[in-house]
Amino acid sequence: MRQLRLGKDAMDRDWAEPELDLGVVAAHAGYSRYHFIRAFKEAYGETPGQYLTHRRIERAEEMLRSADLSVTEICHLVGFSSLGSFSAGFKARTGLTPSEYRAMRVGRGASLIPGCYAMLWAGGFPTATLEKRRAGRPVYGDGDQQEAASPDRSAES
Repeated sequence: MRQLRLGKDAMDRDWAEPELDLGVVAAHAGYSRYHFIRAFKEAYGETPGQYLTHRRIERAEEMLRSADLSVTEICHLVGFSSLGSFSAGFKARTGLTPSEYRAMRVGRGASLIPGCYAMLWAGGFPTATLEKRRAGRPVYGDGDQQEAASPDRSAES
């Protein structure tokens, strides 16, 4: 059971990472992919994929209620790579499309958190930030000090 919790903890911690897949989670638990699926379902009553989808949709519900972000932005922030699969999974879980859910849950006159703050809090789109860091390119704000310290090359000519 301890090993299964390691896999579950990885999903709870890294739910927003689109590259979080069965192989990665099973490796955290020290199981093969197929043995992990069987053991996880026996222990928790759902497959790891179903569990991760439920966690992502729960986070999306929270963002739809509180943040002024588009459905597409929320879809990517919670770890879905396809808007179609996000919308279908969301409707299967809640009975409403993401737009219908927002319209029903956000009260009249309620102010939503501005999208720029919600994105800042969420760390932006995780894949773009991670890819830039892996490639050694500056992420927004990372290269500001270097640019300010280096002289303008066009002024030298």
